[in-house]
Amino acid sequence: MSLSAIIDTQKFPLSNPEFLTECQAQLDQNGVLVLADFILPDALQTLQAEAEKGHANAYFCAQNHSVYLTPPNEAFDANHPANRQVVSSKGCICDDEVEQASPLRALYDAPEFRSFVKHVTGERELHAYADPLSSINIHYAERGQELGWHFDNSSFAITLLIQKAKAGSRFEYIKDLRDADAGEMNYAGVADLLDAKTTPDVLSMEAGALVLFRGRNSIHRVSPNESDTTRMLAVLAYNSQPGVELSESARMTFYGRLS
Repeated sequence: MSLSAIIDTQKFPLSNPEFLTECQAQLDQNGVLVLADFILPDALQTLQAEAEKGHANAYFCAQNHSVYLTPPNEAFDANHPANRQVVSSKGCICDDEVEQASPLRALYDAPEFRSFVKHVTGERELHAYADPLSSINIHYAERGQELGWHFDNSSFAITLLIQKAKAGSRFEYIKDLRDADAGEMNYAGVADLLDAKTTPDVLSMEAGALVLFRGRNSIHRVSPNESDTTRMLAVLAYNSQPGVELSESARMTFYGRLS
């Protein structure tokens, strides 16, 4: 499948220097880049049908974790922001369950798209995961399911909204709430957020939108789905080095299997 069958290359000229500069500036300034209607209607309809078909095979799990995604810190009590637990619950199908002819796979593998992501994010190289599960995932959030507050371990994330919930499932965030590289965890700021003393920003998006988000220092969550319409989201994951695998423990936790 050609890239022009998946995205509007006139509206989104991925190799155009001016477009690249504009996208990079937006991501650098806002910590997020939203390209609305990135996926053409026919391709989006195909993705929705594929995701709906895969829904029955999704691995669902719920996990308690800290916003820092780190083990308990014995230097602090259980209510400290470093240790306070939030919940993430979702379903997932993995790369090996995504159809070979899927527009998702064609987009992920397209050299023009990978070059676009490299330029906008400033990465020198982008590589698929070496394990067969982690490069392309489709996430499902049914009524009551959510993604709890957290900071990402990776420098950026790429998502594509396939189907929007009719209520809830809001993407909420606060830009640059910590500075991980400097070791500044901003426990006070995190505590204010968890105690609802801070109002986060809400990112609006519709089905077909592509989102690049810098989540390493920007805390974020997806609020509980308040509808009977399942939220379906594709995650396109690359690595800056070749040969990287998600750890076996992480694969068992997130996917329920190793291969």
